Parts: sequence; structure tokens; C-alpha cells
Amino acid sequence: MRIGWIGCGTHAAEMLLPALTRLPVTLAAVCDTDASRLAEAARRFGAAASFADAEAMFEAARLDAVGMAVGPAAHEALARRALARGLAVFVEKPPAATARGAERIAEAAARGGRPCIIGFMKRYSTANRIAANILRDPGFGPAVSLIGEYMTAPTYFERDPDYDGFFLHHCVHAMDLVPWLMGERVASVAARGFTIAPGKLALHAGFGFASGALATVVMGTHQSRGTPMEFWQVMGDHRRVEVRNVLSVRYYRAPAFKVDDPAATLDPVSDTLLWEPNLTVAANEDHKGYHALLAAFLAAARGEASDAPTIDEGVAALRVLEAMRRSLASGRTETVQA
Repeated sequence: MRIGWIGCGTHAAEMLLPALTRLPVTLAAVCDTDASRLAEAARRFGAAASFADAEAMFEAARLDAVGMAVGPAAHEALARRALARGLAVFVEKPPAATARGAERIAEAAARGGRPCIIGFMKRYSTANRIAANILRDPGFGPAVSLIGEYMTAPTYFERDPDYDGFFLHHCVHAMDLVPWLMGERVASVAARGFTIAPGKLALHAGFGFASGALATVVMGTHQSRGTPMEFWQVMGDHRRVEVRNVLSVRYYRAPAFKVDDPAATLDPVSDTLLWEPNLTVAANEDHKGYHALLAAFLAAARGEASDAPTIDEGVAALRVLEAMRRSLASGRTETVQA
């Protein structure tokens, strides 16, 4: 499979392209408007050709698929052009600046009959995937509630008075992960925010579901990126799963008290299970999930069965995000478009 890549900035060069080039693909071309970044990416990742213009790359490079990480303002137009040419498309999140923009990509994907996969890599973090598989098991039962914490620092947002970048690049992950973990689309959102200082926002969002289940997520731009800042807990009936900073999973069941039992031991049926990665062989780990996500994209591009998040799921996440922003402005619970 011959793939082209658009956007060779830090995120692509340090996260996406290293994961992509470990997979069985030919990086046929890279594209960026910055000549120095373009040259460095071509050298480092062995691209056969380099282009300053995406349309020129589409014309000349004989591609089967294209990936891109250029920001929501450009994703929509580039994805639609690539889909119109019959290419499978990978778009880093968010797929567009608005839900309507993502819907236009979805319409182009439907017309062209080619997949458009979105970069919701948190689904593919090993820890999150373990948790999701536990939650999908019939023995867990219905998910009742979710508590989440997903923080970042003010570094990127101090000069962004509307916090557009924070919502689109950071919060959108939670808008996808919450319904994915709960196994149910979000029906409503109620949010409250508190600005501590310019660029430092604290945000609480409550999510409602048709089943009656509840979710609460704390997000914000007032923590250091050098500390653990991510936590997810999903509760059922006498069971709960916790994922701490994508590096550990705890599965709590309903153990008996052991203080009066001289033969007490660890019961595999009821006692807590713990998973942590073996970071002494870190090359085998995929704790952020990019490698598995891109492998799922390539499977979809080949027409194989794949659980990769599609543009329709990108649309859904942006609809939840926009309902949350409406709630912040109105002070009311807002309905999410179905």
C-alpha cells in the first residue's frame, strides 16, 4: 500500500509517522508548506517524494491512501479532496472545526465509498482497550456511571481567549472516549466553567444517557503536563474499572472480608485484578495507542474488517463538544444532536 502524508510538524514527526513507518506500507510521499520540515521528514522517514502542495501530491504520487495532521481548519478541505480521488483517508482529530464540517467529510466518504478514519488513539491505548474489553463482557453488566479527569497545561492556550484550541484538540478526546467506554451515545451535556486566570480554565461536564447512566468529567488547563493528569473510572453493580494515566488498569469486584479468615488468599473470581505495562521492554508497548490505531486504519483502507473510529464517530464527538460549549454559554443542559 502506497500512502502519502500531509503535515510534518512536531506531532506528526514524533507520534504518527514513527508509528506508521513500523507498519507494512510504503511512505510514497510527504507534503508540507514548510520546506525545512518537509526535507527533514522525507529524510527521516524515507519518503520517496516531497511536495509543497497536496493537490500536486495527489496528482503525481500514485497513492492508495493519505494521512494528515494539519489542524481542523485544513482537515475538511483536504480530506474531501482526497476522498473525491478515491483515497482512503486518515485524519488526526479533530476532523474539522465544526460538526457540520465533519458531516461534509462524512458525505464525501459515503459518495466515494472509501473509509475516513479519525485519530481517536485513546481507544487504542493498551490500558483503555483492556478496560473497554472488561466493560463489554456480559459479566460486568450495564455501566452505571463514569468519572473522568483529563487535564492539560495553559502552555498552548494563554493567547486563546475563547479556548478553541483546548476544546477542539484536548476536550474532543473525552467527547469520544466517554460514549465509547459507556457503550452508549451521549444524549445531553451540562457544563460549568471557572477561569482562574487568563489561559487557566477549570471545566466540569456532566453527560446524560438515554439509559439513565451518568458521567462526570473534569477538564482544564491549570495543571502541569509533567504530572499524571488522566483518570477514568466506570462503575457497574458491585464492579468498577479504573484506568490511571493510561499506565494501569484496576478491576474491582466484590471480595469477601478476609480479616477473620485464617486461610485467606487472593481469589481470582472476586479480588481486584491489576495490569501494568512492562516498560523494561517499552518497544513492545503502545500505551498511547498510535501504532494500533494506524494498523486499524490500514486494515480499513484494504477493505478488511476494522474497528477504527470512522468519520461518523468524529461527527458524533464534535456534536457532543458543541453541546458542551452551548451549555457553558447558556448555563442549561443541552441536548446532543442524534
